[in-house]
Amino acid sequence: MISNEQIDNLLSKHAELETALSAGHSKEGDFVRLSREYSDMGPAVEVAQRLRTLRAEVAGLEEILADKTVDDEMRAFATDDREKQREASKECEQQLRVLLLPKDEADERNAILEVRAGTGGDEAAIFAADLTRMYQRYAEGRGWGFEIMSLSENDVGGYKEASATITGRGVFERMKFESGVHRVQRVPVTESSGRIHTSTATVAVLPEAEEVDIKIEEKDIRVDVYRSSGPGGQSVNTTDSAVRITHLETGIVVTQQDEKSQHKNRAKAMKILRARLYDAERYARDSERAAARRNQIGSGDRSERIRTYNFPQNRVTDHRINLTLHKLDRILIGEGLDEMIDALSSEDQAQRLSDLDDGNVRS
Repeated sequence: MISNEQIDNLLSKHAELETALSAGHSKEGDFVRLSREYSDMGPAVEVAQRLRTLRAEVAGLEEILADKTVDDEMRAFATDDREKQREASKECEQQLRVLLLPKDEADERNAILEVRAGTGGDEAAIFAADLTRMYQRYAEGRGWGFEIMSLSENDVGGYKEASATITGRGVFERMKFESGVHRVQRVPVTESSGRIHTSTATVAVLPEAEEVDIKIEEKDIRVDVYRSSGPGGQSVNTTDSAVRITHLETGIVVTQQDEKSQHKNRAKAMKILRARLYDAERYARDSERAAARRNQIGSGDRSERIRTYNFPQNRVTDHRINLTLHKLDRILIGEGLDEMIDALSSEDQAQRLSDLDDGNVRS
């Protein structure tokens, strides 16, 4: 239960921030930080104020009911009103508990999406291309930016690998649930006997990292340059513009060849490397707490099979929450993906509330 003292502390903190912002003495960086903190607290403060009002109304009604001089008609009215206000108070408190859950520091960041074909040959590459386009349409539908950073195509129009930057408000908060192995069941165009094939693709969603988050020095990496190539290995560039960066300590390798400029390819490769290192740090830091959550949603485990796309049945099943939607066609064009992500987000929220009640808080 959220105590009245917690509510008072929240409202006092919000008032202090308002005073500090009104004074206008903060440095520019501090002002931006305080403004965001003040804005982020707004929804919780609004609900907290309503909860305090509801509790005061319940207390007032309790006083009326404790008064033995109150007539039966007034007592019946007060009893009915008290039950309504108690129910509203419970709903309001639950809403506030959700708003006060510890936030993932990366939720508001942009994201780097990486899609790789898995088992299944050409069909897996075609599926990887389908997933990449699905996320692009989903991003466009939400008003986010979607920029392809690198693309490795095969001879049949599939993607062996694809990476993109997705920019906008709350991108990682929504997209983080997509990391893992995606499985497709369908009859390939090239299959004459009509047999259903099963293929896979792996999706990784990484929070974008800034230089202040991850510092990479020249001594930490090895940079190789070479000529870029297209499908089938044919040369598409006569200069050594492609870049391969190896992080020596972790062995992480990033290649980038889509730009004609070596400088641009290096910048993109460093961006991806920084995101992978930041993601690895987050995963290592959270692993102990994550181990306590057997049903953790959005854990970032790329080896976990999270979803199956069954074309003959127009069905998509997310195995983490046992949710099946018979709208594969709408999901693949980005329109139906929100319903899936909303369900995953709700389950994650419920699990974190349970952890909070058990004293096992995950930030």
